[in-house]
Amino acid sequence: MFGLHPIDIAALLLYLIGVTVIGVRAAGKVKSTGDFLMPRKFGKVMMMMHGLGTATHSDQAVSVASKSFTNGLSGIWYSWMWLFATPFYWLIAPMMRRFRALTTGDVFAARYDQSVSSLYAVMGLGKFMVNIGLMLKGTGVIIDAVTEGKLPTNTTIIIITVLFVVYGLAGGLSAAIITDFIQGILTIVFSFMLLPIVLNAVGGLSGMREKLAVLRPDTEMLSLVTPGEIGFFFIFMIAVNTLLGVVVQPQNMGTCAAGKTEIEGAVGFMGGTMIKRLCTVAWSVTGLAAVAYYGNDVGNPDLVYGHMARDFLPQVMPGLLGLFLAALLATVMGSCDSFMVASSGLVTENLYKPLKPGKTDSHYLTVARLSGMIAVCGGVALAWFAKGVIPLLENLWKINTMMAMAFWLGVFWRRTTVAGAWAATITALLAWWLGTQGWFAGSLAQVQFLADAGVVRAKGGAWVVYLPWQMVFYITAGFAAGIIASLLTQPVNERKLDRFYSLLRTPVTPDEVISESCTLPEGTTPGERRVFLPNTNLEIPIPTKTAMIGFGVGWLCVLAIIGLVALLIAD
Repeated sequence: MFGLHPIDIAALLLYLIGVTVIGVRAAGKVKSTGDFLMPRKFGKVMMMMHGLGTATHSDQAVSVASKSFTNGLSGIWYSWMWLFATPFYWLIAPMMRRFRALTTGDVFAARYDQSVSSLYAVMGLGKFMVNIGLMLKGTGVIIDAVTEGKLPTNTTIIIITVLFVVYGLAGGLSAAIITDFIQGILTIVFSFMLLPIVLNAVGGLSGMREKLAVLRPDTEMLSLVTPGEIGFFFIFMIAVNTLLGVVVQPQNMGTCAAGKTEIEGAVGFMGGTMIKRLCTVAWSVTGLAAVAYYGNDVGNPDLVYGHMARDFLPQVMPGLLGLFLAALLATVMGSCDSFMVASSGLVTENLYKPLKPGKTDSHYLTVARLSGMIAVCGGVALAWFAKGVIPLLENLWKINTMMAMAFWLGVFWRRTTVAGAWAATITALLAWWLGTQGWFAGSLAQVQFLADAGVVRAKGGAWVVYLPWQMVFYITAGFAAGIIASLLTQPVNERKLDRFYSLLRTPVTPDEVISESCTLPEGTTPGERRVFLPNTNLEIPIPTKTAMIGFGVGWLCVLAIIGLVALLIAD
């Protein structure tokens, strides 16, 4: 059936039925909109697996293996783009928890006004559509390759969607986090089960190196940096872009804030994503081993990961391919359910409730359960018609950052205004769009000068701005527009600003009762202002000892992971 052994089918069905039942059972604990969107009750281990499950999905294995096959080890940066941002998660998670918000849109409403919150909600829905589409497409591509076309990509997309929608709409974020515990374990299995078998087939790491030297003698297949394609500038700008944008990814409010207190979010967010950085190493080395095994011509590089699973796992023992597919589905379902719940929050809290205030909580809960389908339907449509995984991924990087300038200006500078937030976002969007258009400017010699400098590149018969330079332009333009517009417009009300910054200064205590999003519990005394420049409008907090220790540990982990890769590829 579908080219799979009966034991593989049994393993796959056991996972699908089991995770759906577990997720649906979580629905019994959902009594309110808050339970559905932000339960705030989980411990460190559950939050770590939630961080891993939400951050990791099969399209990343597809894209990293695909880029590693075509470009060499430097293709790892298509997922490692987050590597240098990861230690900052230790600092970001407590901040997000202190907002005491149901959605990130609530944060924009608390800092600016409802118009900026609605803008964020619309942008967030667009981001989720691209992200869900990307994950579904990547998973469908692998399963298409594994089953040799007997289970086509679009059929897989529909099956996966139905399953995660069933338990996600029933149990909300609680269901997502509970199922992520299982899916996080399977994600690790998915990442590493194929690698030792493939390496054995090509003669280990030494055999792989020798074959790569013969097959790609003129390329730097074992270099983490590839000049001209994935060089230092590319890596640096991707890292800056992702660090700025991580806070405005709507699902990360749940990743940071569904724990009991701040420390659960910090451990879960940094710890879970650090595990993913290790998994990325396995995806990249598998892509390199595919070159050594298949040679240079495999047709569509996006199919490499699936072909390797199809060709190797059944030889070991029946059921392994089914386990691989179950783990594969776990990576995408563990993310899609979180994204769907977060999109429900954006629609309900930041679009619907302002238009229909005063309804009962059960009414808003029903709206939340139904509205998650908006992002899901958009994502399915994108997955159905998308031509490939890599173009969707590159667009996602940029969408993630469009409202980051408004967020960071609002957190660190009291003078940022509503007009400044709008100007930063609209200008960034415009700069992004201009950078993606094919264009000729001035004489051929002038265009050639820009090309030689690496600013523009030929693509499809036209000149377009190189991806890292696109990021430079829209980030710079967004911050500049936000600052200028803020200086020229009316400041936000001081009482509103004081309420907002009081949230960031006041640590979370266990079992807090939060009656309204982005408000301190009744009777709580706000923390004192401890900033580096107290006599200015800048709100740059002095970090605590716990913050600095965790931040330092994060950087040690980053260096250790890079050292591990250097050791693996050394002669």
